[in-house]
Amino acid sequence: MSSRTAQGARARARMEVTAAIKDEARRQLAAEGAAKLSLRAVARELGMVSSALYRYFPSRDDLLTALIIDAYNSIGERAEAAHDKAADAGPLGRWTAVAEAVRNWALRHPHEYALIYGSPVPGYTAPDTTVPPASRVGLVFIGIVRAAHQGRDLTEPPSLPADLRPEAERMAADLAPDLPPATVAALIAVWAELFGLVGFELFGQFHRVVEDRETFFRHAVTRLAQDVGLR
Repeated sequence: MSSRTAQGARARARMEVTAAIKDEARRQLAAEGAAKLSLRAVARELGMVSSALYRYFPSRDDLLTALIIDAYNSIGERAEAAHDKAADAGPLGRWTAVAEAVRNWALRHPHEYALIYGSPVPGYTAPDTTVPPASRVGLVFIGIVRAAHQGRDLTEPPSLPADLRPEAERMAADLAPDLPPATVAALIAVWAELFGLVGFELFGQFHRVVEDRETFFRHAVTRLAQDVGLR
């Protein structure tokens, strides 16, 4: 066996073990929640000694970070794919397609959704490496609004109150300098409301309140699009 072949075999073996560790960790998330995730328990379930697992993930936080990045990338990929599939639709059609993709992903991956959009994990601080994956869904929505603005299909929200303008200008400078500050402020509010809708459905707050949740969600998403100025 050549050295290159041996290196390739070792790399594949490492990828397979890494995937197995993360799969078992996700099972623990579903059963116990993120706060109780344990490297020792993962190693035990996989028939590994703890010292061997530490060569893949030196700490619980390293494993959590890997799961968080995977979850953000997964929902981001789903949002981007929905946007591309709806490329021929108008701004409202693309917005709705992306929002429904976010909801559908959350319903299929409730524990991973809870990991990234639920309660913070005690004692864990997410590193900067989670920021680019976490930005993917938001960037898709910003892109939809930006395209509408460039195509003159965007209605600018009402003028900002004086006390909010400095913060709106700061957010616009950080996130989308080419959009009006009032639009960026509305977009941030709508983004929070969208994930609030998904979270309410996922975590049971709509129980005995909203029955036809898909229709309700679609209607709410259309209203949110209008709030941000999409026609």
